[in-house]
Amino acid sequence: MPLSPSQRRYLKSLAHDLPAVILLGNKGATEAVSKELGLALAHHELVKIKLSGGDKDERQGQLDTLIAATGAEAVQQIGSVAVIFLRNNDDPKIALPR
Repeated sequence: MPLSPSQRRYLKSLAHDLPAVILLGNKGATEAVSKELGLALAHHELVKIKLSGGDKDERQGQLDTLIAATGAEAVQQIGSVAVIFLRNNDDPKIALPR
């Protein structure tokens, strides 16, 4: 179920002070990074990612790869920093507004 604008706004406010949990290196979005991101999403639900350098299209491709691999939803992307969210149905940690 896609996030509503109010939910997206709420998640952006929560993510503001979060440190980047996943840092992509020169190899970009590898299978190992996707697996680690899946674990981080299961534990935190809301994760900030520092994408590796390159142009805008390359960073967007990395983000698209990670989202496809984890099933998460992009909350926002500013420059090389992205925030994604994936609800943990077994143990939800973030109460989303309606």
